[in-house]
Amino acid sequence: MSEDLKVGFTGAPSEPANGVRKVASDALDAVKRETSAVAAGAVDHPHTATSLFLGVGALAFVVGYVFGRGSGNDSSSWR
Repeated sequence: MSEDLKVGFTGAPSEPANGVRKVASDALDAVKRETSAVAAGAVDHPHTATSLFLGVGALAFVVGYVFGRGSGNDSSSWR
C-alpha cells in the first residue's frame, strides 16, 4: 500500500533555508530603517510631530483618568 501512496515533498527547495540569525538581523534592519524614517519626518515637520505627540499624550491621560475613575466606584475599598 505504501508503494501506491505518493504524497509529500519530493523536490528540492527553491530558496536556501534562512536561519534565525538572518531573520533577526533582517527584522533589526527594518526597525532601524523605520525609526530613521520617523526621525527624519519629525525633523522635516516639527509642528506636526509635536501635535501628534501632545495629542497621543492627552488621549492617554484621558483614558487613564476614565479607567481610574471607574475603578474607584467600589465603596468597600475605603472602609
